[in-house]
Amino acid sequence: MKKRQRLGQHFLQSQNIAKSIVESAQITKDDTVLEIGTGRGILTPLLCDRAKSVISVESDGELYSEAQEQFSNISNLEIIHGDGFRADADFSVFVSNLPYSQSRKAVEWLAQKKFSHAVIMVQKEFSDKLFSESSHEMRSVSVIANYAFDMELMIHVGKANFSPPPRVDSVVLRLRHKNILSKELIKTVNALFSYRRKTLGNILKKFGQTVQSTKRLEELSGDEIIKIAKQITQ
Repeated sequence: MKKRQRLGQHFLQSQNIAKSIVESAQITKDDTVLEIGTGRGILTPLLCDRAKSVISVESDGELYSEAQEQFSNISNLEIIHGDGFRADADFSVFVSNLPYSQSRKAVEWLAQKKFSHAVIMVQKEFSDKLFSESSHEMRSVSVIANYAFDMELMIHVGKANFSPPPRVDSVVLRLRHKNILSKELIKTVNALFSYRRKTLGNILKKFGQTVQSTKRLEELSGDEIIKIAKQITQ
């Protein structure tokens, strides 16, 4: 347990919250659901009840074995042991209660995929960054997320709903697919933000481009930053 706690694994134990998450996912019998992080399987059978099929990926060998045994009688479930972000599965709905440390990775990975919508649980502080309208608090991940998805905050989840309880509160977000970003474009957006204190003219020099501008990234909209990143990656 201590090892898993160090890895940032706080297991959801509230059946009511689990049911609310699955309801938020609006799954139909036409949907293939990808779940990254089977965990103790609190969401998995609920997903299977609604979906055409569920692919659940778990990286922890012990949890994977437990899930295989626990859910061996569910015919529309495939449980995979490995890194879910390396899974090459087609899916229409994504559902995940990942460790907080994986939130950014999940957003960037989903931004590269074609699907209908996703429901993910993240740390409230991370969610606040995604939704922040303050230019000074703009982050590369918020630019990527807002360009790739229409985002909606669905549920507030207090720390007491987990075992062991984390030190922070969580929220459940629903992300509706809007635009696909290439891996290269995401890398470029992140690179632009690594120079965020410089003027736009000086930033673009780093990429071999000449623009006469004394603006800084925080003075641009997310769409303008994406446009610049696209020009660099062409």
